[in-house]
Amino acid sequence: MAAVIDFPFALPAAPKNYAPTQASTSALSLTSVEVAPVGDAFLGHMRRQLHKSTFEDDDALMKQRLDEHAAANTEVNELDNDIGEEPESRELLESDPKEWKSLDHYAVLGLSSRRYKATDYEIKIAHRKKVLKHHPDKKVGATGLSDDAFFKCVAKSFEILSNPEKRRQFDSVDEGVDDDDVPTGKESPDRFYELWGPVFEREARFSKRTPVPSLGTKDSTKDEVDDFYNFFYDFDSWRSFEYLDKEVNDGSDNRDEKRYTEKKNRNERARRKKEDNARLRNLVDKALSLDPRIKAFRAAERAAREAKKNKGRPGAPSGKSAAEVAAEEQRKKEEAEKAAKEAAAKEEAEKAEREAAKKVREAAKKNLKKEKKSIRNIITGANYFQPEGVSPSATVLEKQLGALDALCGALEPEQVVALRESCEKGHAEAKAALHKACEDKGLGDAFA
Repeated sequence: MAAVIDFPFALPAAPKNYAPTQASTSALSLTSVEVAPVGDAFLGHMRRQLHKSTFEDDDALMKQRLDEHAAANTEVNELDNDIGEEPESRELLESDPKEWKSLDHYAVLGLSSRRYKATDYEIKIAHRKKVLKHHPDKKVGATGLSDDAFFKCVAKSFEILSNPEKRRQFDSVDEGVDDDDVPTGKESPDRFYELWGPVFEREARFSKRTPVPSLGTKDSTKDEVDDFYNFFYDFDSWRSFEYLDKEVNDGSDNRDEKRYTEKKNRNERARRKKEDNARLRNLVDKALSLDPRIKAFRAAERAAREAKKNKGRPGAPSGKSAAEVAAEEQRKKEEAEKAAKEAAAKEEAEKAEREAAKKVREAAKKNLKKEKKSIRNIITGANYFQPEGVSPSATVLEKQLGALDALCGALEPEQVVALRESCEKGHAEAKAALHKACEDKGLGDAFA
């Protein structure tokens, strides 16, 4: 226990002028500290302000950047596969990057067999392989020549296919996918699902709504079949045709010409969209008319109505024995098989003819575009054949360019080539040649 000790002295009295101090009303004294704008926290704050993003958005962005950095620095043999290893034709290697709209971008990256099914990963790997193979520095070292034309094509194709919006525009008009490759309807009903399944899978890529129902099998229920056809009859397509828009001539400051081109592009997109909707509806109509399930459902409904009408009483006997009925069924089966084989052989021949005709059309179409563009440049270079110092009006622009479009559509490809050669002789000769060609085809006096 503590002991109490008394000291033998007392405290002196307080001075006369002593005043007690005031008690502090704050338990905390504030000080000013200068903070330097450095560090991860400050950088994150500025990044969020710049992008006007939340903490969650900023975290997701940083994670994406870290993943991309890690992927770029990960030593994995991503190139050890057959992605983008398709053979390159001489025509492909001689492609002109200035004519990038006529390029088959999937073929340029070696993905023509994958096309719209190619994943972002496959596009990235194919691009990396093409860059390593066709880099200009590599060609200079190997041949001593500097030719970067195809390398520019590779860069442009990657730019389009790696951008979701641009890739959709290209996929909408990709001539590498044949929309006309549809069964003829003469095939065996047993092959209906085998032949029509890929057709609807191909069309499904344009759907805004997902998931897209599949064609199904012979065991699909009536509700499933009805849902499938209702989906495609009410198909909501994102397919667009901006990729085919005509561009205004480089260096042209004529607002009337720009307005005319934009108006024509809008009209062309609307026309192509309308034609595509009609094409899809005809395709669905054809599939519906050939679907063996629909025929079976309708036969069952008719039988049910007949049974209800006859109150379930059996009909009159056919008068044929069981052997005769079996023989007739066998004969019908053999005839159906024979007809199916003949139809399949005919279909193969027609398909080969279509492929050959398609190649010819594509080559002619490509050349026709070049010739038409050359003639159009001659017309614009001649100031639409107006007197010197006079700007062409919107009416003149629309009249002459419309006449050129109609003329190129009416003439044979070799006639368009001859017309271009005549136009290259001079402005007066060009005007006379265009006027004569329009007169011969009854297309008016736009170049009079």
